Amino acid sequence: MTLRLLVIEGNVKANRERAVASGGTVSSDSYGELLRRLGPAGTIVDICYPADPGANLPDTGGLESYDGVAITGSALNVYDGGPAVYPQIDLVRTLFRTATPCFGSCWGLQIATVAAGGTVRKNPDGREIGIGRRIAVTEAGHGHGLFMGKPRLFDAITVHLDEVETLAPGTTVLATNDWSPVQAAEIETPGGGGFWGTQYHPEYDFREIAAIFRRYGDLLIRQGLFADAAEQATYTAELDALHADPAPKPLVWKYGLDETVLDPALRSRELKNWIEQAVLPAKSTRGRA
Repeated sequence: MTLRLLVIEGNVKANRERAVASGGTVSSDSYGELLRRLGPAGTIVDICYPADPGANLPDTGGLESYDGVAITGSALNVYDGGPAVYPQIDLVRTLFRTATPCFGSCWGLQIATVAAGGTVRKNPDGREIGIGRRIAVTEAGHGHGLFMGKPRLFDAITVHLDEVETLAPGTTVLATNDWSPVQAAEIETPGGGGFWGTQYHPEYDFREIAAIFRRYGDLLIRQGLFADAAEQATYTAELDALHADPAPKPLVWKYGLDETVLDPALRSRELKNWIEQAVLPAKSTRGRA
């Protein structure tokens, strides 16, 4: 069964270029590559760039042609508004009027929340970055398709300054932790496609989060996450080492890591579950099997 998926890139061009310059990837490119690996053989992934001026964006009919749509993270802040943000909100609102299943990571969850009538704020506790600890599946999340095969308590690769403040109507919180009360959620959508989202990044690996630490540079020192540049450089180098060898015992012990972040299959299980539990059934229901 061939799938046709769309990835909505949340970043402006300048931020995409900075990501590559720091040793990372363009979010939509790596997201698309992962979806192709997780999906059935022959899965097709298109990308659109709604934050770019003059971008040619799909309308309702165009969105309906996809079996599923995923929304990446972004360095933008949705409450800032502006020409890079408003087109994304409009696009997601259009998407929600279709029967197309959607998924969003971090920014994806935030933009979906605003599009559906909720609000997002700067987290008063500051930035959660690196490894999000002790993310707990809620009672509503237990047995939900998003978390099939996932422990009820897990860690995840993460980076976010903002968080969901007010739930949109039709939202069910599926996971939480001490840093942010909404770590995963489902939003009912008018068209019936439904939205599943996470505040953390199931699509990230250690190389990607290492690149983000490099990109933020001195900002993380000023925010008190590191004492100095040497300490930050050591931590970033050790993230790169974890990418090269996902289970070096000294680093696993040092950072208290477990299989939920070390095992790539378990780390990205939410996306595989979305494909298998939301996208494929919807494709069949829509007569596209």
